Amino acid sequence: MNWKQIFSKTTAQKAKTLLQTLWRYIVVAGTWLRNHAGWLGYLSPKHYIPLLDWYIIKKFIGTYIFSIILIISVSIVFDVNENLAKFSQYHAPMKAIVFDYYANFVPYFANLFSPLFVFIAVIFFTSKLAGNSEIIAMLAAGASFKRLLRPYMISCVLISMTTYYLGAYVIPHGTVVRRNFETIYKNKKRITTAENVQMQVAKGTIAYMQYYDDNNKRGFGFCLDRFEDKKLVDHFTATEIQYDTISDSKFHWRVRNWKNRHFTGLKEVITSGATKDTTIMMEPTDLVYSKGQQETFTSPQLRDYISKQQNRGSGNVVQYQVEYHKRIAMSFASFILTIIGASLSSRKRKGGMGMSLGIGLALSFTYIMLQTVSSTFAVQANFPPMLAAWVPNIIFAVVAYFCYKQAPN
Repeated sequence: MNWKQIFSKTTAQKAKTLLQTLWRYIVVAGTWLRNHAGWLGYLSPKHYIPLLDWYIIKKFIGTYIFSIILIISVSIVFDVNENLAKFSQYHAPMKAIVFDYYANFVPYFANLFSPLFVFIAVIFFTSKLAGNSEIIAMLAAGASFKRLLRPYMISCVLISMTTYYLGAYVIPHGTVVRRNFETIYKNKKRITTAENVQMQVAKGTIAYMQYYDDNNKRGFGFCLDRFEDKKLVDHFTATEIQYDTISDSKFHWRVRNWKNRHFTGLKEVITSGATKDTTIMMEPTDLVYSKGQQETFTSPQLRDYISKQQNRGSGNVVQYQVEYHKRIAMSFASFILTIIGASLSSRKRKGGMGMSLGIGLALSFTYIMLQTVSSTFAVQANFPPMLAAWVPNIIFAVVAYFCYKQAPN
């Protein structure tokens, strides 16, 4: 027997001993938990939510997910049929189609039409409960319609929190990837240049750029004027300006062939140079606006962008404000539409769920249409952005109130 064999035997014995010791600790811990961990039951949601509520919650969430899978699957089939020729024409790789386009296409549209899916789910499974006389049995057992709505509201809390988190933090990043794919493989042209851009980058500081190319993050014919008490004190010019995309900090620019004229009374001091790194309070997103750009910002980014643009005196922030408030309003839409759907479909009807489902679909599309119309009024007719985002909820909250009053007692 050589040293390698002795060493391998010793190692195997040590490993076996270690595993046996670890197993004994696991058995002891399991025995202790079984004998002393009855209090862990208080941490389970089932301890606080009755069996009937769990039954309705599972029906609600299950039908909601099923409706999303069903409708989005149909949408994907139509989208593939429409874009297959373009994918082939521009030689889109299968990996990019699946992971860059459709992996971001599905969450975007599922979240966008989440109120529709909630409404369909509520009407579908509630009509089925009513058709099977289950709701009649619940009401006959002494439960009020208000009590019956409690599991619906619990489900809405889960859906609303998920909808808001996805729309505010997750989906905007996926939208950037999806739109980059569309630009390359669907030939969707987007605006990447701007001419004669002028903005206030700080109090009393005005920037002007003759031409800007967002693809290269480069501008030409740059000018920066600083005023104090309505008097010009600095006039900075550069033939070329380049945004530093690898810098650790924001607002970092490099200028070339620059000249600065500083005025002090009747005196003028001129300095110039070939290149210079400087900080200017503007970013590429401030210079070029593309349609739907607000959808690529997370909610914190939207809030910062709106605040920054308002401080500059820019009026081109209405669509950003509408998008910011719409994400919050949509998360509350689940509660309103659920009350309407449950009130409409909780009665047992001779014709089945057809009438309830038809009314529900009509109301859902009306809600989506109101969202679009109110957003257009905010952008085109100076309608308050926050009110524009909440108008559909306010109108449908009134409808929900009357539906709730007419619901069975």
